Amino acid sequence: MALNIKPLSDRVLVEPAAAETTTAAGIIIPDTAKEKPQRGTVVAVGNGKKDHSMTVKVGDTVLYGKYAGTELKYDGKDYLIMREDDILAII
Repeated sequence: MALNIKPLSDRVLVEPAAAETTTAAGIIIPDTAKEKPQRGTVVAVGNGKKDHSMTVKVGDTVLYGKYAGTELKYDGKDYLIMREDDILAII
């Protein structure tokens, strides 16, 4: 299924990884205590700016700041749209 969202300029569309539901010891984490994921997969990439080409590409797994980007829901899935500068690393 093709995604019909095309980010503009230096924006990147990221699908966040699922939040952890249990600890390493097997304790189940309730929804209210789950932390926001800081890792995700790049789904779409803008064209970049005139003097700045994009470093990330579709399919990259990236790390980003805890409060980076704007959350949006499309076809029942959660996504984040953020500037490439908000991405900390490619894994």
